[in-house]
Amino acid sequence: MPRRARTAIALTTAGILVAGALCATPAWAGPDRTAPPAPVFDDVTVHDPSVVTSGDDIWVFGSHGASAHTTDLRSWQQHTVDLSQNADNALFDDIYTELAETFEWAQTSTLWAADVIQLPDGRYAMYYNACEGSSPRSALGLAVSDEVDGPYENQGILLKSGMWDEESENPGEIYDARIHPNAVDPDAFYDADGRLWMVYGSYSGGIFLLEMDAATGEPLPGQGYGTHLVGGNHSRIEAPTIQYDAETGYYYLYLSFGGLGVTGGYDVRVARSKDVAGPYLDAQGNDMREVKADPALPLFDDASIQPYGVKLMGGHLFGRELGDPGTGVGTGYVSPGHTSWYQDPDTGRMFMVFHARFPGTGELHEVRVHQMWMNEDGWPVVSPMRYAGETAGKVKRADVVGAWQLVDLGKDITATAAVASDVSLDKAGRISGAVEGRFTLTGQHTATLTVDGVAYRGVFAPVWDPDLEAWSTAFTAVSDAGVTLWARKTVELTDAAAVDAVVADLSLGDTSAVTVDLDLPTSGTGGTTITWSSSDPSVVAADGTVTRPGIGQPDARATLTAVVANGSASASVSFEITVPARTPGVLAGAWSFDGTLADAAGTFADAAPTGARIDAPASGPASFAADGVAGSALRLDGAGGVRLPDGLVQGSSYSVSLWLRPEALTPYTTAFFAAASPSSWVSLVPRGHDGVGGSTMLWSGAQWYDAGTGRSLPVGEWSHVAFVVDGGAASVYVDGELRFQGTGFPDVLSGPGNVFALGVNWWDTPFRGDVDELSVWSSALSPDDVAELAAR
Repeated sequence: MPRRARTAIALTTAGILVAGALCATPAWAGPDRTAPPAPVFDDVTVHDPSVVTSGDDIWVFGSHGASAHTTDLRSWQQHTVDLSQNADNALFDDIYTELAETFEWAQTSTLWAADVIQLPDGRYAMYYNACEGSSPRSALGLAVSDEVDGPYENQGILLKSGMWDEESENPGEIYDARIHPNAVDPDAFYDADGRLWMVYGSYSGGIFLLEMDAATGEPLPGQGYGTHLVGGNHSRIEAPTIQYDAETGYYYLYLSFGGLGVTGGYDVRVARSKDVAGPYLDAQGNDMREVKADPALPLFDDASIQPYGVKLMGGHLFGRELGDPGTGVGTGYVSPGHTSWYQDPDTGRMFMVFHARFPGTGELHEVRVHQMWMNEDGWPVVSPMRYAGETAGKVKRADVVGAWQLVDLGKDITATAAVASDVSLDKAGRISGAVEGRFTLTGQHTATLTVDGVAYRGVFAPVWDPDLEAWSTAFTAVSDAGVTLWARKTVELTDAAAVDAVVADLSLGDTSAVTVDLDLPTSGTGGTTITWSSSDPSVVAADGTVTRPGIGQPDARATLTAVVANGSASASVSFEITVPARTPGVLAGAWSFDGTLADAAGTFADAAPTGARIDAPASGPASFAADGVAGSALRLDGAGGVRLPDGLVQGSSYSVSLWLRPEALTPYTTAFFAAASPSSWVSLVPRGHDGVGGSTMLWSGAQWYDAGTGRSLPVGEWSHVAFVVDGGAASVYVDGELRFQGTGFPDVLSGPGNVFALGVNWWDTPFRGDVDELSVWSSALSPDDVAELAAR
């Protein structure tokens, strides 16, 4: 097994210099007292990445046929992409022909989390798998190649699951999803003696282990599904991977708890065992075989499983206030998980490799790598920041004294990010601020933090801080209860410097054509306050309320002034605001659906029925319901939709008004869909994701934007829904009531060639219900205009 290096490299801490603007000096230096170079990152998207090496290249293989490689764990190169983007996948000569049996059994056209390992004879074994998605009907198979990048030759299916009312892979046992596994998420690995194993499973009956034949890559006979390690009763536990550590003598079983999406609360946990086959215990000694959902509670019960396992990572945010270094809301992850691990054979350094989503970017995901260490109790701890080439070395008390942000990752499975709080570490070893406690240095860079009476053991380590854009210091530690603390050093400013920083950072964006209320910040870094006043409250008030002049009136102007204060320091800054007058509505197209798909405005050709996807052929003519809002209405049966004319709208200002009577509300289903491409779209979703509480929402991707209304449409009843996009400002109305208003909406439809549809997109379950009185405008309607349309 690879050895772990014992290189000693000094840690130093330098302050933040402020001279009009912030300038961060490095907080870490190498043996020659100079900081290492700034890292260069090239990012890729491989969901569920699994690591294998080939020469100097480190590869990851993941879901949907995606793969990528790197030599330094920082600059990645994409090899293959999602099958939905490119069906000609380079990993197979003809993936849909060669894996036809797998796709047929799993009733899907994509793959889930693949794993690749090199066999003793030098060949590469890929464990591919496919799943139906809404059930555990899955197939897990083997393909081999002489080269890591393929092409792989299929060897056939190894395991199946989801065979309802039929015998499972365990002879004589009818498949039962509560106790038998879902045959997905494989991870092949070698134990301390060089024997090959595969751990696998997701939800359903839990995580299982099989011993494999290293000569063939196939399971040894007579094991059925193998040995049960974790989970059951449909508990949300998946993505297992096992690492053997020669120094501690433990096998570490890493798992992902929760749901993988942006609202799923995905997190990373670990348990360990001296025996590869278990039992695996957490830090409190709990046997993970007993960790499963309560069958008396609703499906996918998280409450029963969240107390268990050592939680190493989860959704979190090192928040950023106005005037702090960086941009946006701060640095953090949303639903990080599906880990793999890598240990450098030359240095012994250990790394966790996973995918993560990010605050405010929706379902966008990328590969991330963080360095890991073993703490004094033999539990892994993970750096709070992505790997940037750092090596941890000796740390002194003076290096860690100062202001910090501290995140308690807790044990809950939750979509709510753990938000950092402010603390200080002093020369006497005291911790004060949001928590109270002490810290003790116990080794070259190991330490114990006792916070509110609980001891956390871990390490201080250098990190590249993306907000500072400089080298800094972080801390990572875990308690005996399996709770992780992360912390990073922060900037300390004088009163005057804080005011200067806030003034430099304060912006209201483009104020030359303000059409919606402004969100005026009232606080900033270091307790700075911001007080607003207006030269003309009838145009824009001190609370940001905007009043637009009526049609035919001149544009209005006003000056907003902010007084920024901190202690005895203060400064003011002014913004000139122009509020354009309202303009008459410009109707692009209208459909009354009175037994026809014709454009009532007479501008465009007739709309046309589709199949279950926007570009799929229809199985028959359009259907109409007699009891529409006015006359008849379009009836969609959940199996297809209607393709509206291409080019219906082109521009950054447009409005859509329609009546909806859903028969069912299914997540992600679109009622009105507009797209420039499959990666740039706008969707009106009657039932949004959990991040908006399932409410009706206006959604955009891949520049993700979630405009939840806080209200659900009633099933079987007519509701009027409208949305208005006006040069980046978005408003959503339900039954004439403004339910959402925001800025920064993506500019999706300004280019040519846009496509439009009702009830369907390229991916999701079609809408089931009725649609009536659709009107699309190539202008921004006023609230009065919307109210008039809703009153019909």
